[in-house]
This record gives sequence, structure tokens and C-alpha cells, in this order.
Amino acid sequence: MIKKKGVPAVTESLIQYARHIQSEYSDVSLIFEPDAASEVESSLNFTIYTSSDYADLPAKVDMTTTLGGDGTILHASSLFSTTLHVPPILSFSMGTLGFLGEWKFDEHKRAFREVYMSGAEAGTPFYQDQKHPHVQASDGSTIEPSVTGWSSVRGKSMGPNRSSKVLLRNRLKVGVYDAAGERLDGHDTPQNADGDVHAMNEVIIHRGKEAHLAIIEVFVGGRFLTEAVADGMIISTPTGSTAYSLSSGGSIIHPLVSSLMLTPICPRSLSFRPLVLPANTPITLRLSEKNRGRELEVSIDGRRRSRGVGVGMEVRVCGEEITKGGDWGGGVPCVMRGAKSGVEEDDGWVGGLNGLLKFNYPFGEE
Repeated sequence: MIKKKGVPAVTESLIQYARHIQSEYSDVSLIFEPDAASEVESSLNFTIYTSSDYADLPAKVDMTTTLGGDGTILHASSLFSTTLHVPPILSFSMGTLGFLGEWKFDEHKRAFREVYMSGAEAGTPFYQDQKHPHVQASDGSTIEPSVTGWSSVRGKSMGPNRSSKVLLRNRLKVGVYDAAGERLDGHDTPQNADGDVHAMNEVIIHRGKEAHLAIIEVFVGGRFLTEAVADGMIISTPTGSTAYSLSSGGSIIHPLVSSLMLTPICPRSLSFRPLVLPANTPITLRLSEKNRGRELEVSIDGRRRSRGVGVGMEVRVCGEEITKGGDWGGGVPCVMRGAKSGVEEDDGWVGGLNGLLKFNYPFGEE
């Protein structure tokens, strides 16, 4: 269980949610982050668990619940940033914007019940409905509808019109390399693990405090594309297309579109436009020798690496592969509402554009 910090109302809601689960689903063990556990333990009369060793979480957690905003969801995703298997995230919108948050907290009893009664186990394949197209693996092969996209999670006793769904949000696979081509460790990740790190939203390389524009060599699919002179570059997922990339002039992409976006931040050339590329396209950003600054900052899902990248160093990014077969892997599965009886299906994305982002909202109107 993960909550937004510093908000008493969120803490009270977390206590209420934990009490409900314990009273109705006593076979479920609750794991809290250390800070949250210290806040709620005196208000709960049953055993709760906590762990500061995030490397153990993938083996212990079957589902993650977040109470907060989009940043809380990104934090939850980052706890599993070095593993292929991310547990489903059930998110309650209690933050500032909440574009990614699917459920209102008043619906917490229904939301958890629909997931619990689905009978699905961790690692269950996702089953796509006919409305949404399938995507491609990083090797270009077709992913069958049974392992990605929307999943129908129908409870055994709930009826066909009360199903929740799972939206599999694609991630980026990120590696940072020195000038000699050696991979740098992932000591900035919660797991302190070596190897690739995965991003749910975006990877950002930025000039930071440097006074001069960054000069970045951009390679797409192994071929040189351009030398960017800009404040920085953003590589984002469709989920991240409504974040920093959008503020920098990037397109808004539906989360079911298998793609990634390359967006410049304040480029010197007005002809440098954002690009939308297939998800399996490898992108390399290399700090040019012409760069006048000492190093650039690198941020992954809002978490800045303690060490930046210097001249000749590279940030290599590609869309994460969605593995086939019964033992699925890749992506961040998010629990969404199902369609109600007599109501046309809506994944909430259009409503989010209108209600939260005020898409094409006229000036001067209340």
C-alpha cells in the first residue's frame, strides 16, 4: 500500500481502506512503506508488514494500491523498475491532477472486491477485447491479443456487467553508458540493481543548471538523425505523453498505441518537431564533444540520477518487450473500471482529456 505523503486526509483514507480489507478479506496480508506504516500502525489493531528491501517486493506483492496522484502511481511503478513482472496497480485518485488515477476513494469497496473476486492469480495472462488492437514485441513479431492491452477480469459471481479491466501501460527500457560503452550501475534505483531500468512515463536528459544549451547527438534505429541544440530531450511512453512531453509541444497518444515519443525541449531550431516512433525503435542520446557544459542531468520518471552524463556518454532507450505465453512480462498493469450495463464502453481517456486537461477549452468561458 502506497500513499501520498504529508496529507492527513489520505492517511485517514488509507486506515479506512486497510480496516475494510482486514475485516472482509482476512487472508490478505498488507505491506506498507516504512513511513506509512509508522503513521497508521497505532490506528490498526491487526498485524501489518513493511519492508525497506525493495528487491524483495516482486516476490511478495500480488497487487499494489496507491492513494494519491499521478506521482504516487509513478513512485509505485518505480519500486518494480528493474523487474519484468509488475503487480497490478489499483489507484485511487487523491492528488492534485489525477490523470492516471482511475477510481474515486468512495469506490474502494467495489474496486477491491472486483479484483479479489476475479480469481486471477499473479502472472495470469491478459486477455484483450476485440475493440482494441494488439501491439508488437520489440523484435517486430505480433503479440497475440491474449497477452497485452485490455484484460477482462470478470468475477465468478459478479455478472458480466460488473467487470474490472486491466490496462497494460507500456514502459521504456533505459540504460546509461560511459564513453567506453560500459553500462553504468543502477544505484539510483530503489533496488540498487545493475542492468536496465524501466520507465512508465519518460526519460529526460536536460542541461540543468548549465548556462549553455545542450548539444546532443540523436540516433534512431542505429542511424544518426540529428545534432540537437536544445535545453534537453524527452523520450516518453504514451502514458507519459500527457506530462512533460505535452508541455514541450509533443503529441497526446492513447495508451493502447504501441509507440514512443522523441520530443525536444526548447530547441534552437524551429524545424525540430517531435517524433512518434514504433515502440521497438532503439534511440540513443549522446552528449556531443561540442557541448560547452560539463554534464547533463538524467531523470527517469521524475527521479534524477545522482550522476549525470558527460561528453561521449550515452542514454540508450527502447520500448520494453511484452513477453508471450502464460508467464507474461513487461508493462505496468493498471486496474480500470469495466463497462456498466446499458452504457457504451469508455476507457476514461477522452473524459480525462476534457475534464482534467481541458482539451481545446475555449478562453473566457467558465
